[in-house]
Amino acid sequence: MTLQDIPTPYYVVYERLLRRNLDLITDVAHRAGVTIIMAFKANALWRSFHVMREYNIKSTASSVNEMMLANEELGAPAHTYCPAYTAGTIRKFIDGSSHITFNSIEQFNRFKDIIAAHNDSNGHRVSCGLRINPMCSVIETDIYNPCSPGSRFGVLAEDLAEVPDGIDGFHFHALCESSSYDLERVLEVVESRFGKHLDRLSWINMGGGHLMTRGGYDIEHLVTLLLNFKSRHPNLEVILEPGSAFCWQTGDLEASVVDVVSNSGIATAIVDVSFACHMPDCLEMPYKPVIAQALPEIDRRYPTYRMGGNSCLSGDFVGDWSFAKPLREGDRITFKDMNHYTTVKTTMFNGISHPAIVWVDMDGNARVLRRFTYDDYKARMS
Repeated sequence: MTLQDIPTPYYVVYERLLRRNLDLITDVAHRAGVTIIMAFKANALWRSFHVMREYNIKSTASSVNEMMLANEELGAPAHTYCPAYTAGTIRKFIDGSSHITFNSIEQFNRFKDIIAAHNDSNGHRVSCGLRINPMCSVIETDIYNPCSPGSRFGVLAEDLAEVPDGIDGFHFHALCESSSYDLERVLEVVESRFGKHLDRLSWINMGGGHLMTRGGYDIEHLVTLLLNFKSRHPNLEVILEPGSAFCWQTGDLEASVVDVVSNSGIATAIVDVSFACHMPDCLEMPYKPVIAQALPEIDRRYPTYRMGGNSCLSGDFVGDWSFAKPLREGDRITFKDMNHYTTVKTTMFNGISHPAIVWVDMDGNARVLRRFTYDDYKARMS
């Protein structure tokens, strides 16, 4: 089956591109002597995890459901961080995690005895960590900035006189699709503000946002930066948990034009997908995705359109793009790079069905992994 044989809409994931990213990530991990795990919050398409398992990829989880997916589909316990554990969830997290990071000292104190009792009586030991907040970030979009003033994430340096007994590691997250030079800046602050505690720990998790698979990312600088950090702190296992990097530019969202409307001199091509439902970061960040069929730049000498989603939300549109010829009903529209922070964030608002999910193997054969129906929508409702 070819992609043209499959009716839109559908997400498509390319095994060849996924393996390209995994080759780079595992090479960095080997050369730098660090552990790089995958964040489910960016990608949870478990039907692709047979490839991840070949590379011995582990994962981070922020919910019981993500942790269970790690256990079942990657065959390994998760590195878990949750903003707040509860009495009803903590034992589940303990059973399925190798590491549990607490967002506050109060949360750790609440559950430390349960974990200690588990570790004393069970061959499966859980290592406890504490999330710290260096209050240094290079993220310009506030919704994605965990280090903004008033953030609910992590313990501040001035509130951490001593590391509590039972804490083995620190976790911080201050990046979003960032460079190795951004990480260098954050590490300087972490060592300056929390350096007095590092010698008594056994691991440090540098969180996500390391977009090492993006073109132009300085891989050699990253490797050198990590090696130098490890030389200053040889007691620490270094862990990174990027989300986007694993699935960066490994898949697209294929759609079709279903109508073209005009209002006040603005032409809108309505497509059979929704930005609000299927590409939410385009509205939340916001950002304008690349369309494969469009011209590289807006050129008003050519037919130019907004793209309108097929929901009833007035703001369900992004624009503009120019095309070599006018768009017509049935024309294919390929929204590029839609395999991270898409399928994990979709909704069925308005009852709009989720696009199908398609896998293209190393030989170029396309296979539909999943189609979604009315039953999927109804099952989400009460």
